[in-house]
This record gives sequence, structure tokens and C-alpha cells, in this order.
Amino acid sequence: MRTVYYHAEVYTGQMPLQQAFAVENGKFVFAGSNAEALKLQADEYVDLEGAFVCPGLIDSHMHLLNYGQALSNAPLNEHTHSLRDMIECLKNTHSGRGGWILGRGWNQDYFEDEKRMPNRHDLDKVSLDAPVCATRACGHALAVNSRALEMLGIDGNTPQVEGGLIEMENGQPTGLFFDNAMDLVSGRIPAPSKDDVKKMIEAACHALNTYGITGCQSDDYCVFHTLPWETVNEAYRELEQEGKLTVRVYEQANFTRVDELQRFADMGYKTGTGTDMFRIGPLKMLGDGALGARTAYLSVPYADAPDTRGLSVFTAEEFDALIGFAHQNGMQCAIHCIGDKCLDLVLDSIEKVQNAHPRSDARHGIVHCQITRPDQLERMAKLNLHVYTQTIFLDYDTHIVYERVGEKLAQSSYSWKTLMNMGVTVSNGSDCPVEKPFALGGMQCAVTRRDLNGNGEYLPHEAFTVQEALDSFTKWSAFASFEEHLKGQIREGMLADFTVLGKNPFEVPAETIREIPVKKVYLGGKQVY
Repeated sequence: MRTVYYHAEVYTGQMPLQQAFAVENGKFVFAGSNAEALKLQADEYVDLEGAFVCPGLIDSHMHLLNYGQALSNAPLNEHTHSLRDMIECLKNTHSGRGGWILGRGWNQDYFEDEKRMPNRHDLDKVSLDAPVCATRACGHALAVNSRALEMLGIDGNTPQVEGGLIEMENGQPTGLFFDNAMDLVSGRIPAPSKDDVKKMIEAACHALNTYGITGCQSDDYCVFHTLPWETVNEAYRELEQEGKLTVRVYEQANFTRVDELQRFADMGYKTGTGTDMFRIGPLKMLGDGALGARTAYLSVPYADAPDTRGLSVFTAEEFDALIGFAHQNGMQCAIHCIGDKCLDLVLDSIEKVQNAHPRSDARHGIVHCQITRPDQLERMAKLNLHVYTQTIFLDYDTHIVYERVGEKLAQSSYSWKTLMNMGVTVSNGSDCPVEKPFALGGMQCAVTRRDLNGNGEYLPHEAFTVQEALDSFTKWSAFASFEEHLKGQIREGMLADFTVLGKNPFEVPAETIREIPVKKVYLGGKQVY
């Protein structure tokens, strides 16, 4: 069946805008003028009444399964104006798996009553009988109550975890856990069933569609530590077979040990394995923590916490081993680096393996790429790396970056436009559920270099043009997954994934891009929203 869509403003991935396009058998077969389109033979002609159409938006780094879980937990991101508000939200939350009361989304920097992280005594106000776990918005810190500590058997004698921290005060745990130490908690919360996993994925996909998103690159294997990655793959495949997957997924496969990655490879998995709906992507590694939690690994002490430089989740030798194995076995790598010291370690590992085993097709990348130095920007360009940015982070980070890392580092950080000018490819995403999968909000932050309310302009020379911002969520996200020949543009032969917006982002004031409504979303020519 061929459908012609006309009377629109169509961004194909190139300028100028076109007026119409046609879809047949799930692919685009034409893009051009109204006059040309209306001469085509078709089964249906759809008047889009002047709407703006762009390729379906692609979030190049998020956590789809974790987002599905977050949708069923206490929405602490909506109750983070005060510590008191967060506690009240948890009090009104029913217990879930294994009797745990779970929530995610708090940020102590937003608390108006007490500017500190919650501890066991705060969460004891939620319940003394049920275990409570509240995860910070960034996903790099969590707090539990006294009942949870008791159930977990964690006390002042519990040894620290490499690449993490159990916070202690007067020789006893405060209830706060950071990075690798969080596994002590998450590993004891019962995993969901495969049917529950499918429900979470389905709910998250439908939520993404409402933001105009048709594709995502998702880190899912480490969400539930007692859930095998095979079950996650099975859930995706079954949803695809049932016709219930409404977002194309490129799996950023998270492994922390070479033997685990070896088994994955031995089972036939490598970058590119799969279908247009669910495909295996890169080895994903979580290199360090987060800036907001002060666990991002810096080369200097934190300006507002001189006793710490953050945490590296892996040693240099572990980075070498995992990145080296992936590189030599046909896998792409995507490494979470927020702090500049973590980035040093990762660049060293990539450079070593590229020198020893050159590959022109690797497309290794840095996820987040926030705190950087000028010498590192040059190294990334020379290594021909890809950057997975989240410009929506500017909504929060513009208010803390100078305070956290100091003037010198802040002046060369979040330098994604500089990287683009140096020839580095840059895609965009949300790191959802760290942030909502708000692509239009991310576009606005990219163009304005301010928060979503128009405050706190930060390094304005790093601003994207509207076209660059839109491309970062379309063609460059497709490039990140080696799918630039399949999607990310509206042109003949491409998958017919497209998003219909209520206004033209090229014409509205930059500070109002986030207000543009998402009208309709199509996946393979079928309407999913």
C-alpha cells in the first residue's frame, strides 16, 4: 500500500524543507514537492495541513527497561522540591517486589528545606517495617532505611566495595550507597518475571512515542542484577514477534567482566546482530559516577568537596581488558565518562588497542563526555571517536558545574560543538530515567545553552544550530548504531519512521522549542502515537 503525505513542512535531513513524501511497505519511496507528490499513484493521500515533519527522533543513550521500572515506582522526580515532600511521596507508595518500597528521582540540590542527601533516619519515617530504597535521579546513589540495612546484613563491619562507597558516620552506615556499592542493595531486591519485564518495556516504549521517539539505544542488562541478560533479549524478541514493540532498540550491552563478555560472544552476539527492531549494539561500560553525586572521577579534587575526586568504577587494567576484548572481537564500545580522569583512562585504553589492532570500522564512543580538558578534545578527534551527548543535562548542570569542578575545568567542559567542529560525530539522548526522554527539551538546551526556563547561559559559543540539534537526534543517532543507511532521514529506501510536530522548530523562538507539541508518530509507516 502506498500513502502520499502532502501539504507539510518536511525536514528530510537536508535543507531546504520539502512539502511532501510517500510511504510504501514501511519505507519512504519519495520526498519532494506537493505538485510532484500529487502526480504519484497512491492508495491514500493525506493532507498534513501544514504540519512540520521530521525523521523519527532517536535517543542515542538511555535505559529503556529501567524507565519502565521507574514508571511503576514512586515518582520522586516530581517530589524533589524538599526532603519532606520526597518522604511523603514514599509514604504513599505501595510496596512492590519482595515487599520493598521503591522510588527514584530525588536530587538534594533541589531540596528547599535541607540541602543534603537523605539517610536511613529520613527513610525510617516512611516505614520501620518494610525495606525502603530511594535512588537519586542520576542513578549513581541510593538511600535505604534501617530495616533494609538489617535485612541486607550491612553494618559498620561491612567492607567497602571497589569502585563504590558505603557512607559511614561514627562507624555505622548512614544508609547511603554510591556506584558499585549500590549492587549490595539492588542485588537483593527480587528480579521481575519475564512477563513483568515485557510490561515494563512496553510501557516505556509507549511513553517514548509520546515524546516523538521512534528509536533508542538502551543499556538494559544491568537493571536487575539477578535477571539474566538472556531473559532481557527474550522479552524484546517476544514483544517484536507480538507486534508490541513500538520503538526500535539498539542494545548497549553492559558487561563488567571479560569472561561474561566472552560467553556473550561465544553465543554469536556482537555489534550488529539482530533485526531492525532489536539489534545488539556496543559493549557498554559504566566508567565512573555522576557530577551531581560528586562521584564522577576528576583529575583534581572537587571544588566544593576537596576531600574527594570521585570514583572510578574500573581500574586501568580492567578498562584495557574489556575494551581490548570487545575491539578484537567485532564489538563497538560505548563508555560512560563524566569526569576527566575517567576519560583519561578510557582514551588510553582505546588508543592502546587501536595501535595494536587497527580498525577503521570501530565507531567507539564516549557516553556523556561532560568534564573535559582541551587536550582530551584533541585526542578524541584523533581517535575518530563518537560522542553520545545529553544536552538536556544543561537544564541542571549549568547551575552546578562551576561550583563542582571550578572555573578552569568548567571553561572547557560540555564542549560538544567544539568537538563537532573538530570532526567528531555527536548524537543526542536523555539518559532516561535520569532525565525524561524529552528530545525537544534537549534540542532547546543545545541551541540556547541555558536551562529550560531560560536561565544560566553556559559557554554560549558551544550552542548548536537548530539543524545540528535536530540532526543529533536523527541522522547522527542512526550513525552511532551503524544504521545511517536505514533510518534517521526521510529519503527513498529508508525506514518510514517519522514524527509530526505542531510547529516548525526552525521558525519558533529558540527558548520555546520545548513547547512544540508532538502530534503524531509513525514507525515503519504505521501510526504508534
